[in-house]
Amino acid sequence: MLRKIIKIDESKCNGCGACAAACHEGAIEMIDGKAVLTREDYCDGLGDCLPECPTGAISFEEREAPAYDQAAVLAARQKKSENSDTTLHAGCPGTQMRQMAHSERKNTPSAQTAGVSRLGQWPCQIRLAPVNAPYFSGAKLLIAADCTAYAYANIHEDFMKGKITLIGCPKLDSVDYSEKLTEIIRNNHIRSVTILRMEVPCCKGLEAAAKKALQESGKFIPWQTVTVSVDGKILDA
Repeated sequence: MLRKIIKIDESKCNGCGACAAACHEGAIEMIDGKAVLTREDYCDGLGDCLPECPTGAISFEEREAPAYDQAAVLAARQKKSENSDTTLHAGCPGTQMRQMAHSERKNTPSAQTAGVSRLGQWPCQIRLAPVNAPYFSGAKLLIAADCTAYAYANIHEDFMKGKITLIGCPKLDSVDYSEKLTEIIRNNHIRSVTILRMEVPCCKGLEAAAKKALQESGKFIPWQTVTVSVDGKILDA
């Protein structure tokens, strides 16, 4: 079938292995010091590996390739996992998947003023997030523009608490978030979606991508958009 798939330029590859670590499907392996796409049917075409490559050796191309075989990917992942719910792949620590449980701060000098982190998982960047992960099961999803964390002071308690948070900036990231978000929503039991965006026009891209993902997932999921002003006020909800 004709579909979008990654292409690796061996001449540019420096053998760092970052792409193999970022590929949650296991489509890329390091062979003789070079990254090689060994399983075309494992490549979902979403490009988690692209932003990790320091030399620009990875790009997209549209060509004849086997269809993405999600069942085979899940079976291979299950075989390789060692019954761990928190870490499903090794490699670069920056992309290693984790699920966190936070406890309230008590009996500390700053307990009255310092809040508790409500980030429930890692990674949180949309580009780096896996399509399938244990923490997505039954999750309330927060899709937030990264600037909202700086503009809105109480984002952890008011928005992130009890949710799985994915962040991104449609102006700075040269990827289409809707494809990754569609797969996340389609392949997992997501209970609700909150889109948290800034009032600036470029943030419409994040909202549009999330809405497109909800539509293309084929699911009916409660959702809402909340807009934050540049001076930290909630404009609508």
